[in-house]
Amino acid sequence: MSARAKWKGSQSISDTDSTALAVGFTRLQMAALFIVATVLATAVFAQTGSNSPSSSNPTSGGVDNSLSPIAVYNGSQTFASPNVRLRIANGGAGQSGLIGALGNAFVDYMVEQGTAPFQVGWYLGDTTQSLSYMALRQVDIAITYNPAAESSSLNSGVSVESLYGFRDHFVFVGPPSNPANIAPSDTILDAFQKIVAAGAATTAANPTRFLSRFDKSATNIKESEIFIAIGQVPWAYAYSTWYHQYPRFPLQAVAAAATLGEYTLTDRGTLLSSPSSVTNAIVKYICASDDESDRLLNPAHVLLNAITLDDSLAKSFMTWMNSTTGGQQVVANFKANGTLLYSQAPGFNGASAGGCDF
Repeated sequence: MSARAKWKGSQSISDTDSTALAVGFTRLQMAALFIVATVLATAVFAQTGSNSPSSSNPTSGGVDNSLSPIAVYNGSQTFASPNVRLRIANGGAGQSGLIGALGNAFVDYMVEQGTAPFQVGWYLGDTTQSLSYMALRQVDIAITYNPAAESSSLNSGVSVESLYGFRDHFVFVGPPSNPANIAPSDTILDAFQKIVAAGAATTAANPTRFLSRFDKSATNIKESEIFIAIGQVPWAYAYSTWYHQYPRFPLQAVAAAATLGEYTLTDRGTLLSSPSSVTNAIVKYICASDDESDRLLNPAHVLLNAITLDDSLAKSFMTWMNSTTGGQQVVANFKANGTLLYSQAPGFNGASAGGCDF
């Protein structure tokens, strides 16, 4: 196990009365403030001249080209040298391959419209990291999963436009042995209550453990919201035998949960992008629907930076992403092993990717 992975405190709210609950709310507030502060502070930093235009790209108008993409997409075009003109930040949908599918399709679409061939770069980052890249002008587009953080980026002027990109779905998974006795009829609040109760039984032959992303990602914020909703703050204590802090990206986190026999919150795209050695070792207990009121729905929003490498391309991507024959068609057709990974944004009539039938 990585040195970064560790165990940290858990205890019932009733043991410490309102003080522990206050700590829990404080943690959520601090997480939100961290995201806001990161966006605002890096925006100010960018505007003071520390992120001057790259000397290799004198027309970039204040962007920072120091960040290297984790992958580059060409569409059906060929290039003798790098020519990234659109930079997209995202975490899970990049790991699943959707960002690549969008990037390739957009390149070919724009070339068909008469634009000179260009490349799209994918920059790996969770919601917090992606919004930080936006503030530093290191990416042009961010696809993120936290409305409060997205609003902060828009209100600060870092981002100038947002649209609903697609619907991902959180999935609550755990070991086949099911030590917490999660039932098919349980809600996600019921399931988390059972984990807390069973986790406290540290002498059990089949102990219950929960793996937390603990990294300020949208998944980590969601799991924290659920714990708070049932009056629990397992991160507020010095030690726990059942609350496992594992700050990794989605694919790595669900693989660790499968290996260790722990419950965790992940998402449909991550599961469908995971190898059978992972998915065969876990059970899907509760899965989100497409209902906007579903606590486990994971909406993805596309944010446009105020300063981009190529304003025309970046704005065209936003328009194309919101088109039935553009980005929404890519979402509707994107599958892993024949299974749909994501649902289109509300208002489009594609098939639903909600539920546990996958």
